[in-house]
Amino acid sequence: MPHSHSSAQRGRVRLARGASPWLLPTVATAAVSLTRARHSGRWAAVAVPATALAAGMLWFFRDPEREITQGRVISPADGVVQSIMPWKDGRTRVAIFMSPLNVHVNRAPLAGTVTSVEHIPGGFVPAFNKESENNERVVWHFDTELGDIEMVQIAGAVARRIVPYVPAGTKVEQGERIGLIRFGSRVDIYLPEGVESAVEVGQATVAGVTRIDRD
Repeated sequence: MPHSHSSAQRGRVRLARGASPWLLPTVATAAVSLTRARHSGRWAAVAVPATALAAGMLWFFRDPEREITQGRVISPADGVVQSIMPWKDGRTRVAIFMSPLNVHVNRAPLAGTVTSVEHIPGGFVPAFNKESENNERVVWHFDTELGDIEMVQIAGAVARRIVPYVPAGTKVEQGERIGLIRFGSRVDIYLPEGVESAVEVGQATVAGVTRIDRD
């Protein structure tokens, strides 16, 4: 991407794809209540919370442009590193907790081809709970220069819908938008054997910007 183009894009913020079912009714209610509030005290009472909710939805579903960091593996999610766990097969799982205040759009951790996108039904316990391992989730696999990379989007107590943006077979660039978890939750990225984590538990991450692996 040319530098002039990326510089111009950096300050732009758009709304996330997949936000419409939540956003449109909320904004419409706020607009109607504000219009009728001029002539009705009852509608004025409705307008205040309706407008606040609409503003909150616009904030929740923001999708800012990012200048993508150079690195082998970059963060797929905005949030805080919840755990870094060695796996039996030699991989390392980095779990990133997304709060309702974070950007909810997830990005490809590496360039490559999406080899599978699997939706697995499950529960909806809070994403910071250990039992969230059994929550509803979408498991991604990418064929990359580091081999097969697994990423998992996990729904939480509030996030009841995961919206993949691209199907299996799609070639993606590093940092490209690939999906949305409505109202936050958790995203796990599995680093392949021999690749060390460059982040620490409690560290804030920015999708497309924070590098996850160490040289």
